[in-house]
Amino acid sequence: MKVEKGDFVVFNYIGKFENGEIFDTSYEDIAKEAGIFLEDRTYGPLGANIGVGELIPGLDQALLGMEIGEKKTVTVPPELGYGMPREDLIVDVAKGEFEQVGLTPEVGMYVMTDSGIAKISEIKEESVSLDFNHPLAGKTLIFEVEIVDIQKEKAEEE
Repeated sequence: MKVEKGDFVVFNYIGKFENGEIFDTSYEDIAKEAGIFLEDRTYGPLGANIGVGELIPGLDQALLGMEIGEKKTVTVPPELGYGMPREDLIVDVAKGEFEQVGLTPEVGMYVMTDSGIAKISEIKEESVSLDFNHPLAGKTLIFEVEIVDIQKEKAEEE
């Protein structure tokens, strides 16, 4: 049974950068080994509907045609991952905005805004630059995936 568009697929994965550094995984032991373990996260296989935009395009396409138990290593370029960083997603806000909420901005710090989460990329004299690009934008990603289960798309009953 091969993965087809519309199927619900359950899979394990290890996400790496080109230098081999692991940035995400569904395996708890590998997360601990890589120093990226999160206490409040539940580790285990991920489930997604294929071909409907739930996964980044490069991973979505790579799972098509795979079978239960099959393993594959997939290289996803930025164009099929989180895209390239965009200048229009970097916004300057007045430093006073931070003072009003009692925050001291620091480069690299993530902040929640009305427009979503942003990373502080630069602190200037009067303003702070917020980067709303996805943290993985512009990066080539390598995924090791293994199919655990495939649930075929159910035909709509009338």
